Amino acid sequence: MANHKSAIKRIRANEAKRELNRYQHKTARTIVKNIRKSENKAEAQSMLANAFAALDKLAKRNVIHKNKASNLKSSLQKHVNTLA
Repeated sequence: MANHKSAIKRIRANEAKRELNRYQHKTARTIVKNIRKSENKAEAQSMLANAFAALDKLAKRNVIHKNKASNLKSSLQKHVNTLA
């Protein structure tokens, strides 16, 4: 257990940031899953902007690697383009 006041505060802050990161990561995964399930091109296209924003935000905050975000965005765009 931490003995210093600053270390105790750092533990609290890290836990709060971890929870926020987990929430945002799960939300982004859900958006991606919904786009992949979608069969309506217009609906998927409207969700795409939200997905791109969420993935860029995760990459910017180092929750996921920037290349992973880029690969996900690319694969989602390809999927939406193939929809009729």
